[in-house]
Amino acid sequence: MKTGIVGSGMIVKEFLENLQGMEGLELAAICGTPRREAYLQELCRSYGIRKWYTDYDAMVTDPGVEVVYVAVPNHLHFEFCKKAVLAGKHVICEKPFTSNSRELEELGRLACTREVMLLEAVSTRYLPNLKKIKELLPELGEIRIVTANYSQYSSRYDAFKKGEILPVFDPHKSGGALMDLNIYNISLMADLFGMPKEVHYAANMVRGIDTSGILTMDYGNFQCVCIGAKDCKAPVSTCIQGDRGCICISTPVHMLSGFELYKNEDSRDKLSGQKGGRFYDYNEGKHRMYHEFREFIRIVHEKDRACAERMLEVSRLTMEIQTRARQSAGIVFDADLG
Repeated sequence: MKTGIVGSGMIVKEFLENLQGMEGLELAAICGTPRREAYLQELCRSYGIRKWYTDYDAMVTDPGVEVVYVAVPNHLHFEFCKKAVLAGKHVICEKPFTSNSRELEELGRLACTREVMLLEAVSTRYLPNLKKIKELLPELGEIRIVTANYSQYSSRYDAFKKGEILPVFDPHKSGGALMDLNIYNISLMADLFGMPKEVHYAANMVRGIDTSGILTMDYGNFQCVCIGAKDCKAPVSTCIQGDRGCICISTPVHMLSGFELYKNEDSRDKLSGQKGGRFYDYNEGKHRMYHEFREFIRIVHEKDRACAERMLEVSRLTMEIQTRARQSAGIVFDADLG
């Protein structure tokens, strides 16, 4: 998979540090802004990337680039993905895929016309632990309550309180807690349960952006609550509760480093002490990005459009839920006005 990377931030460095040398992954090029050119050269030397660009249009039309990995700020995802698709490249895009559902629908139509694949880099979907959770869900019986809390105090929030607005807290750049952290929770729910009947987002708003908030989703036969916060912290936890048992995850869902299954018959009165459950971990100790990129390589190599479309459908549901959530809270991005 001859990959051109656009972006040079923390997620790109994490990608390079953990996936360098992966079989089937060829680092064909990297693109960044002119002011980052020296750093791009350093990355090329350190990780064996063949060439660097400071002109995205030049990289995206490079015949030596087969796939474009988009890792730029949220508000640029649509523009950069669209250019790659129009250039006939497959696309892997960091979360959130786009600023709203309309943008993703347009990308999907273009990708179909150009016969290229769109893939969202949300590691949860490709983790063996999630596959096991799907296998075990029927053992929980009828699902009644689902809760997910991803609250992580951001060092950028200190700067935000002083008046400095960085992209993650900028409504003009599709920022906010929903898009940065709660989007992982939304993606998991969309993957496991599909589209809810109702969506409502109660957001804590500061200068036009949600610094934290509570998303509620009504699935008809059960209720789901997803919390995401960048202005305060709490233990990260996700729990899927059924009338015969529950599954508990104590790591961020995009890592999903193991989970516990509690059954009513073998864990009665023991949950408070975290005893009586069975622990599962099938991730093989691999970094969270390993499994998704191994699958991306397979999908591209085998031209597995059916799998790519299944994954894109989860992305579509995720974008629809986050768009409705923001609408309910009155959060408007520049992309919504186009």
